[in-house]
Amino acid sequence: MSWDTIRLDWDGDVATLVVDRPDRMNALNADALDAIEEAVEEARDAEARCLVVTGEGEEAFVAGADIGHMKDLGTVEAQAYAEQGHRIAAAVESFPAPTIAAINGYAFGGGCELALACDMRVASERALLGQTEIDLGIIPGWGGTQRLPALVGDETARRMIFFGERVDATDAYQRGLVGEVVAHDELREHVAEMAAELAEKPRFALRAAKEAMNAVHEAPRATGLDLEARAWSGLFGTHDQREGMDAFLDKRDAEFE
Repeated sequence: MSWDTIRLDWDGDVATLVVDRPDRMNALNADALDAIEEAVEEARDAEARCLVVTGEGEEAFVAGADIGHMKDLGTVEAQAYAEQGHRIAAAVESFPAPTIAAINGYAFGGGCELALACDMRVASERALLGQTEIDLGIIPGWGGTQRLPALVGDETARRMIFFGERVDATDAYQRGLVGEVVAHDELREHVAEMAAELAEKPRFALRAAKEAMNAVHEAPRATGLDLEARAWSGLFGTHDQREGMDAFLDKRDAEFE
């Protein structure tokens, strides 16, 4: 398939999903979300032995979801939007081969959640990450409230989400949010080498190891993810959600209730 908002590049058995909206900091609009779902399924059907996720350009991995689209959602539409984000994250998390997020720049909101769904995260020294939704009058809605604490610990996750912190690559590494930081101009080559090495490992052993490690979180996480989606969508239509997103689009400070 071909898409306008993403690419699925192949190098042998390694598939690289590239969010390709550099003029919009690779923000995820409705078309991009649909395309990502299709691309992950295509890579799965083609039996990719490693899946890399990254963003086009030098500035952003994925700067977040499309706030212009989200701004006027009602609760029902917001629930559907959250469920699509959860499907994408779950498809990446359960992908039957290792997945690597090559974080080449801004990874905020839904972009950070996309990275959290990957097995491994490698950050450029220029990367900035954060669950920044609180400043929009909402909360993480694509798995961040569940996956972030599992990586960085409960209090660190609460601080990041409550304050909407943006953390640089060094802090992200120290907190356990990413596994490695590399020079910006070495990121793609370094991740390509990792992916090539993984593609040569025994396919079924890797899949079994991944399934076993994922099983640690599956039962309680399913409940938490459902709660998160309902809590996130329930904030749409509130004054703070409208004000937070209007202020973002207007490039001004929000005035919350």
